Amino acid sequence: MANSTPVQVCMTLSALAATSATPRPSGETRDAQTWRVAAGISEQLRALWLATQATWRLAWIALSPDDANMAYIAKSIDGSNQFAVVVRGTAGSITDILEDLDVGTVVPFTASGSPTPVAVSKGAMTAFTQVATAVSIPPPPGDVLGLPVPEEAFALQGATLAQALADLVRGAPTTPRPTVYVTGHSLGGCVATMLAPYLYTQARRWTNVPQFALETFAAPTAGLQSFATYLNGLPWLSNNRHVNAWDAVPLAWNNLPAVNQDKWYPAPGPAGNSTVHHLFDVLNGLPKGRVYVQPGVSTQWPADGDYASHDPALVNSTLADFMGQVAFQHANNTYLGLLGASLLSPGPIVTGISPTFGASGSTVIVEGYGFTEGSVLDFGPVPCRDPLIAPGGARITATVPDGVGIVDVRVTNCRGTSPVVPLGQFAYGGPAPLVVTGITPTSGPARRTTVIITGSGFPVGAGVNFKDEASKTVVRISDTELTAVAPLRLDDSLTVDITVTVGDIASATGPADEFTYTGP
Repeated sequence: MANSTPVQVCMTLSALAATSATPRPSGETRDAQTWRVAAGISEQLRALWLATQATWRLAWIALSPDDANMAYIAKSIDGSNQFAVVVRGTAGSITDILEDLDVGTVVPFTASGSPTPVAVSKGAMTAFTQVATAVSIPPPPGDVLGLPVPEEAFALQGATLAQALADLVRGAPTTPRPTVYVTGHSLGGCVATMLAPYLYTQARRWTNVPQFALETFAAPTAGLQSFATYLNGLPWLSNNRHVNAWDAVPLAWNNLPAVNQDKWYPAPGPAGNSTVHHLFDVLNGLPKGRVYVQPGVSTQWPADGDYASHDPALVNSTLADFMGQVAFQHANNTYLGLLGASLLSPGPIVTGISPTFGASGSTVIVEGYGFTEGSVLDFGPVPCRDPLIAPGGARITATVPDGVGIVDVRVTNCRGTSPVVPLGQFAYGGPAPLVVTGITPTSGPARRTTVIITGSGFPVGAGVNFKDEASKTVVRISDTELTAVAPLRLDDSLTVDITVTVGDIASATGPADEFTYTGP
């Protein structure tokens, strides 16, 4: 694996699986999304600066029918005779990920190859079945969003993962002995622990029998003790489970109660509050008393448990900050950073639009970065025709399509779809959406602290609430800036959301608007 370690390469390949994880907002066929995913993964595999160092190529790819799971096979082209089976789990929020696996019911893992029954969760079995039965599709008629799709990735069309891997290994040299890495991040890692024994069992009948290595990252638990014991007893080249010391997801479902404490995250936090505790009480009850056991040799990153790698913008004692920090600690790039591997470049990002309201047929400027050739633009569920992408990929000029209401403006290319952002909303007919993007300072005593509030859509007469208490001194500087004096509260050590109000309408809340009282 050139100058990179196998762990760095496997994590990079696992991170690439998240490329274009969801269809574009205006919709696309599953085949079109598969081609777009393949184009994005192939483009990134050609990058010299990633741990894969342009020595791997996409050889097979398939999405499950409902897009809940995806898997691909990559093969080395540097003579090392290596293959990687990479699994992507369900795309969604951290809470959705944890609730996605039906862990209250266990079923026998009949595809494991074990001579005696081994038990896995029903949810994990469903995900495994989707991955194991997904088949590749025909190649696209041409380039996808400005990028070529390698035809070899679709040469095995109609093949399942096991059939494709068998064909690839059959055509590989016998020396050095083929090595198959089975890997995945998050739910992809969970499914990888099931795919590995299944493929190992299948491979015993092949003419060119490879050796197998299992490397998972941030994976929740798939099964009970019987599953872990059987898996650990197979002759793996390696069987490693890599976890970030501050990632809550790998603790599901063998030790998730450890997260449900006030000081799970050390200073500067965030600390858990009553809402966080209630959420984790619900999650902790999902296994219904089943005792889950993680397989493999556990490796913690960082080894000393240092909390230096955290999002400093998410440290307040709120549910939004706590779950936001959970998401940060679980992220692909966080794991790549902990492993000392190069980070993946983000997909397209929208930072704002101007104007934020208007009529169909008007002209809008979309600001951001990562707008590559072939990028497409959506106003909510409606595609925009012929967006003009400026050189450098930081601006798009577009004509507003027909629509109604308030919609999110998003850009899609082969790296994925831009996330929803507050300043990326467009209101048909107006008025401009009320948005708070930041406050200064973020803490202080009541009645003696004047807070500067920035955002968009602040009309004359706008009010400001600190949670449910209205500020009595509000000054409008412009439609993007207000000042307000913090009102008195009885609970003087509370973190609250600041909202801008116009009558009954209020801005959405989030970590960017949080203010912490430090005294009366």
